[in-house]
Amino acid sequence: MRKTILTTAPLAALLLLSCAQKPSTQKPDITYMPQPPFNPPTYVCYKAPGEIKIDGKLTEWDAIPWTSDFTDIEGDKRPAPLYQTRAKMAYDEKGMYFAAWMDEPHVWAYQTEHDCVIFLENDFEIFLDPTGDTHNYLEYEVNALGTDWDLYLSQPYRNRPAVLNGWEFAGMKSAVWVDGTINNPNDTDKGWGVEVFIPWETLNQVMNDHKGAPKNGDQFRVNFSRVEWTTEVKDGKYVKIPIKGEDKIREYNWVWAPTGIINIHLPEYWGYVQFSDKVAGQGEDTFQEKPEEAVKWMLRQLYYRQKEYQEATGEFAATATALKASDICSAEQVAKMTVERTASLFEISLPAADGSVWRINQDGFVWK
Repeated sequence: MRKTILTTAPLAALLLLSCAQKPSTQKPDITYMPQPPFNPPTYVCYKAPGEIKIDGKLTEWDAIPWTSDFTDIEGDKRPAPLYQTRAKMAYDEKGMYFAAWMDEPHVWAYQTEHDCVIFLENDFEIFLDPTGDTHNYLEYEVNALGTDWDLYLSQPYRNRPAVLNGWEFAGMKSAVWVDGTINNPNDTDKGWGVEVFIPWETLNQVMNDHKGAPKNGDQFRVNFSRVEWTTEVKDGKYVKIPIKGEDKIREYNWVWAPTGIINIHLPEYWGYVQFSDKVAGQGEDTFQEKPEEAVKWMLRQLYYRQKEYQEATGEFAATATALKASDICSAEQVAKMTVERTASLFEISLPAADGSVWRINQDGFVWK
């Protein structure tokens, strides 16, 4: 009897140890990060009332409305910009027109090489996502000398995109005009203006074989950015210095549509531009929010959560419950949602109110 006790005790201990060491299949309860508020600005883009001469002076733009004033890229977390910046848009059968005016007491720029990194100086930037799927979008930057940089991005930087620095806006026209004297620290300037024309033939390259100008009611995703560096004058030149109260040199980022963080490459936060068949100054249209945009934003939030889930567990979530989709969607929507995954891929689908089904994948690509 004593032998039995002696031989089974170690066995029981081993069994207990084995149970303790067996890995748990229970997934962690993840507290997902809240996203910056989603409230993109909107703009109605009218037909140009006449020929627009691309000279940077904005002389033909009186009938065309301004956007709202630019704000800090982080939104209300940061003070309002030091100087006012606004933009305008118009179009005709040939292409799309952009204009901007930037108040600036000291206009400076030194870079002169095309396709150099323009934002290392004060600049103005245009971002265009004509299809609204956050992929295959275009960027244009220009400084006060008119030196510019245009490029194509297959996806946002978070998805390791193809960035085509040698890509060109074929047929584009652009110009800047300075109300003052550039690179002269001995006077005070009023500011500088930018005008840009981009043909539809160029924009249509990223619009799934779309031809010609958009139709009445069509919408693009657009953003603008103004990069502004704090400077002092040394040996007659403007030299970058830290923002007052900070140690490191960095730029201000003033934008039309804030993204909540210092990253302009979040197309889902960019503004909405709706095209009207009215001529600027000859009537007004009201911006019409498309119902599917709310569904697309829900999918985007679930995309963010899938990335967090993968980081925490090493795999993508297999269910709406694991993503806590009920925090984002109604019970009816959660019931109709599908979540599919493999070791390296995922796809989530969600129907819109009109019955169309929208999807998002691991690259953040959104489609119907």
